[in-house]
Amino acid sequence: MTATTTLTVLSAEAPSLVQSVDWLAVAPVVITAAVGLVVLVADLFLAERHKPVLGWISVAGLAAATATLVPLRAGDRTTFCLTGDPEACSYVADHFTLVIQFLVLAGALVTALVSVTAVRDTRMPAGEYWFLLLSSAAGAALLPASRDLATLIVALEVASLPAFALVGMRRGDRLSSEAALKFFLSSVTATAVSLMGVSFVYAATGSLHLTQVADRLEDVPGQLDTLAMAGVALTLVGFAFKTAAVPFHFWVPDTYVGAPLPIAGYLSVIGKAVGFTGLILVTVIAFPAYSDIWGPALAVLAALTMTLGNAAALRQSPDRPNSAVRLLAWSSVGQAGYLLVPIAAAAYSGRDQIGSTVAYALMYAAVNLGAFAVAALVARTKPLHRISDYRGLYAERPLAALSLGFFLLCLAGLPPGIIGLFAKVTVFRSAVDAGLGWLAVVMAINVVIALYYYLRWTALLFRTPEGAQTRTRAPWPVAAAIVVTAITAVVLSGAPEIILRVTSGSLFAQ
Repeated sequence: MTATTTLTVLSAEAPSLVQSVDWLAVAPVVITAAVGLVVLVADLFLAERHKPVLGWISVAGLAAATATLVPLRAGDRTTFCLTGDPEACSYVADHFTLVIQFLVLAGALVTALVSVTAVRDTRMPAGEYWFLLLSSAAGAALLPASRDLATLIVALEVASLPAFALVGMRRGDRLSSEAALKFFLSSVTATAVSLMGVSFVYAATGSLHLTQVADRLEDVPGQLDTLAMAGVALTLVGFAFKTAAVPFHFWVPDTYVGAPLPIAGYLSVIGKAVGFTGLILVTVIAFPAYSDIWGPALAVLAALTMTLGNAAALRQSPDRPNSAVRLLAWSSVGQAGYLLVPIAAAAYSGRDQIGSTVAYALMYAAVNLGAFAVAALVARTKPLHRISDYRGLYAERPLAALSLGFFLLCLAGLPPGIIGLFAKVTVFRSAVDAGLGWLAVVMAINVVIALYYYLRWTALLFRTPEGAQTRTRAPWPVAAAIVVTAITAVVLSGAPEIILRVTSGSLFAQ
């Protein structure tokens, strides 16, 4: 047999390492990243007076990326799979992926609308700002589709590293620089711990693909069991940090205060979505064999997070500078506690409980981004960001006041914010169904506590204003962001079953 014949036989017997890429499946991520590169290059050639065009290119790119989710709605696409095991894929566009990608890309689109005015007014470098925002959004969109630990960590860092720079984008601002440094150091530490955990899991299982890790953790040799348990615990740390769960929450208030308001809103929604998405993937897909470890741990974290977040929000003085942003920051910590409840419940009653977290995240994204959009509008004339600055807002800006009041009532779970009440009921039910009655009681107490600071702020909007009111015309991109989020919240409150229909049943590819 000649050498040529031998090579032919071997190539016929060996599986091909070349595979086609499903470009439609990866289109949302690729378009977002590509537009980011276009913006970066265009910034080099555009004169300063034309730099606002970069913002509109970014808005159009995010809108296009969001639109590409429509042909993927069947949720049955995979790519970058192992040739020897077609079930082990690195990129999966199932229903879970599509819902989270919609949340991320639509949220980034609203952030971009609010940012168009903020970048111009605060003279932030436009090219760098839009490139970093699009890069972070691309990483956040990649993460829910990631189905191996390496891609998960890469996506997490691609979403996070640009965010550090965005927080410190206000050059010469001491608070902004301190916030960026604190966010960077604490996040890098958490990521390093997670990477150590991933290395332990890989050593114990010999695989990075989530489905293979899950299978091999079911039968770990006795001498590797401790290593596997340590790996599971350490891997969760980085994602718990992104969710702002106690005790990994300490970066939140200062970071939100120091960041530009659109970026604070972005972190409160998209940053949080990144953490919860990663946490869901590693717990319910990769580590179900160790649910007896992460289940109780997440239940305790949920109770501590919602309690501390709401207690700190209660302490915010209305006359203190930045009190409005700090209240929204601590409120986001409390909301993170509610979002953790169904993930903890999944350890006891199956991963279909995850639908409750997704439903709550969709509601929270719409109303919280809307609240930050109104805050950005008010800050144009009252830059101290005090809660007391909102007194009499209805007399000055009726539509903005009504929108903010509705957003706050949704976060509180009170009518007419039916979607907020509906989302809280689904989370509460997931705890009860899982037999976590004590956690349901803690959640109910915290919901009552949160009513006080949400209603106090809402009532302030309609009180008699003090002194003369300074009214300026609202920039239409900010107004558009408020209108879009308000309409979304109103529609969902009128038909909350829309979210239930999206998140019911299994969200993951079978």
